[in-house]
Amino acid sequence: MTPAADLRAEAEALARQLPNLNFKAEASEAAHIGSAGRRRAGTGEHFWQYRRYAQEDAADRVDWRRSAKGHDLFVRETELETARTVLFWCDDHPGFRWKGDGELRTKAEEATLLMLALSILLSKDGERIGALGAGRAPSFGKRAVDRLAEDFARGTGRKFPSPPRKPATLVVASDFYDPIPEWQARLAPLAAKCAEGIILAVASPTELDFAFQGRVKLHRPGTDMSRIFGRAETMREEYQKRYTAEREALRELTNRMGWRFVSHTTGTPPIRSAAQLKAQIESFGAKA
Repeated sequence: MTPAADLRAEAEALARQLPNLNFKAEASEAAHIGSAGRRRAGTGEHFWQYRRYAQEDAADRVDWRRSAKGHDLFVRETELETARTVLFWCDDHPGFRWKGDGELRTKAEEATLLMLALSILLSKDGERIGALGAGRAPSFGKRAVDRLAEDFARGTGRKFPSPPRKPATLVVASDFYDPIPEWQARLAPLAAKCAEGIILAVASPTELDFAFQGRVKLHRPGTDMSRIFGRAETMREEYQKRYTAEREALRELTNRMGWRFVSHTTGTPPIRSAAQLKAQIESFGAKA
């Protein structure tokens, strides 16, 4: 197991390799009035700029002190301040907290690394972040990243979370090896409340390659599911076909919900998957 402090440090280093976020949070369905300035006029508490009075402006919008300096009337505008709420969930099933022989990190640890890197970018941009199902409200800043890391380490007791009270952008990480109908039943309530979500599907190379030879007993950690193969290599082609079909079904489910899909293989450079996560989170604000 990789120590939590090491994962946090790696996430900081990974976040530094990514450019700043670039999206319009006010276009997101998960955006709420908050403290993140968007460098344009709108609802907020801080002064942005003066502009000349227009015919459609109400008379009480005139800033008489500024207008008294000349012959024109001016309106005082505030800066638009919004904050998106992004909630993360990492599966704590024993099968997700497993790694193959010679692998550096478990699937859950790699998912945590990617989500912490994204949360660091989000917190720097003024967004609210938190752990879905953790029982505490999302928050801002560096401390919010610390709390998220703590909640990842604590887990949720293998209990799948209920939808949040308010709409948020969700990032849900697992290996998604349970049957697709089961995942559909779990995810449907989340998608009904939160139109913006990302499925982060993480797999081990051992699971992708099925490079077993001879007599092999396989089991899924945390369950009593096991199977003995007399000549495991004869099952490789059929296994890979079924694996591909399951992943395509998960993609189709994601598309039907209007969410995004990102896949990651443990042991591969995390920068690519982190960049994909960043691009998908940005895409929710690109429609306005």
